[in-house]
Amino acid sequence: MRRQFLTASLIIFMVQFGLLFVTQSMNWLFFITVPLFILGVYDMFQHHHTIIANYPIGGRLRYVMEVLRPKIYQYFIESDTDGTPISRIYRSVVYQRAKDTLSTTPFGTQLDVYETGYEWINHSMNPLNPEEAHDINLRINVGGENCKKPYSLSVFNISAMSFGALSSNAIMALNRGAKLGGFAHNTGEGSISEYHLRYGGDIIWQIGTGYFGCRADDGGFDADKFKERAHLESVKMIEIKLSQGAKPGHGGILPASKNTQEIAKARGVKPHTEVDSPPRHRAFKGLDGLLDFIVKLRELSGGKPVGIKLCVGIPEEFEELCKLMNEKNIVPDFITIDGGEGGTGAAPIEFSNSIGMSLRDGLIIATDLLREYGLRDKVKILASGKILTGFDIIRCISLGADACYSARGMMLALGCIQALECNKNTCPTGVATQDKGLVRGLVVEDKYVRVANYHRKTVESVTEILGAVGLHHTKELNRNHVWRRVSPTIARTYEQLFPTKVMGSKL
Repeated sequence: MRRQFLTASLIIFMVQFGLLFVTQSMNWLFFITVPLFILGVYDMFQHHHTIIANYPIGGRLRYVMEVLRPKIYQYFIESDTDGTPISRIYRSVVYQRAKDTLSTTPFGTQLDVYETGYEWINHSMNPLNPEEAHDINLRINVGGENCKKPYSLSVFNISAMSFGALSSNAIMALNRGAKLGGFAHNTGEGSISEYHLRYGGDIIWQIGTGYFGCRADDGGFDADKFKERAHLESVKMIEIKLSQGAKPGHGGILPASKNTQEIAKARGVKPHTEVDSPPRHRAFKGLDGLLDFIVKLRELSGGKPVGIKLCVGIPEEFEELCKLMNEKNIVPDFITIDGGEGGTGAAPIEFSNSIGMSLRDGLIIATDLLREYGLRDKVKILASGKILTGFDIIRCISLGADACYSARGMMLALGCIQALECNKNTCPTGVATQDKGLVRGLVVEDKYVRVANYHRKTVESVTEILGAVGLHHTKELNRNHVWRRVSPTIARTYEQLFPTKVMGSKL
């Protein structure tokens, strides 16, 4: 019977209505059945949802289950290793490190070490003593010969996440955690807000195609506004965003409904208006113009490190950039390689799933081309894309990176539960929402310590891995150190799979 809920509510309603005349008293069920009956009648005659029209009242349970499905799956169905985008085993690592609690694993690994794709690093018969490993300095100096204010960057930092995508309390907790832990906080293309500056944590200011924070009235680049903010003491590096891994080659729109007074102030736009971020920059044309823009920003910032961020796309275009670097003798201080597995609050599914190279492949191509054109020693490479653990950092550095970013790892440290509601303004943990009622639940005084803890414990794991391998610094890592299983019976080193190119071989 397709309308049993409606029939039941009608029967109960009629019984209650009859009792009203007999007993002259109204039962509490009356106040439930009347609204249900009215809702059921409405469901029968509405034309937007077929299931609700065919199954009044009861059909609405389908939509309730759609809301509950991700939660039920995460907590009752998925195993520790098969959850996505980030499995429970790695979410637990972040939570435990953030809370500074026990992070060891009982009874052995849960991973299938014979499964194709399994990766590991081999230890040495002569590992370092704990005192030697503890003294390893995991900081990287960023800034070339034309940089007047080089920056000592941690091997592990907060990746680009804008105020607007994240809440004010999330931004403050991240920045205060960066201050406590001595690492850097990338602003994302949403620019520098008051919340980025409140606690004085080191900032990497990202300049996107919308030029937020240094935006002219016509949407172009304003050099004077850039110079003013770039000279802030907290700003240590400038990053020109060409593309991001989650939606490479795709611009964005800040809807008028989300463009609040606070967000508009940070971005330098009019509040309550729709603002576009186009797919490409207006301040320069082509790769030649990009290099000139790097020089311009370096001068305007007073000599701070300036780099670019991109998800590697057409390899020939990156090679052309390398050629131009040599011809013009202009080299960015750093290049951030973002992988296609990178996260975002919202992106078209085709872009997230099917456009842009993964971090490993992009990192290999970029590193090899820089080596072949004799540029690798002149530019630092940062890696971003689902980096959560010390081994993730080790793996990226063995492929050619100097340091790494993490976005979702830092969100988990803040308390993110992977509710997958980043694009709905309903984040239950107050991380990715502008709903002040939800934001209030994220207490900065508690969460910033967790961010710093997660960073500290993860960097400590890097030093422990280096010690086990018998190395004194990440600079000693190379592709021979990491192994990858290519079949149940065959394993190869990264060097065997992706041979390192000869320095200067294309000059």
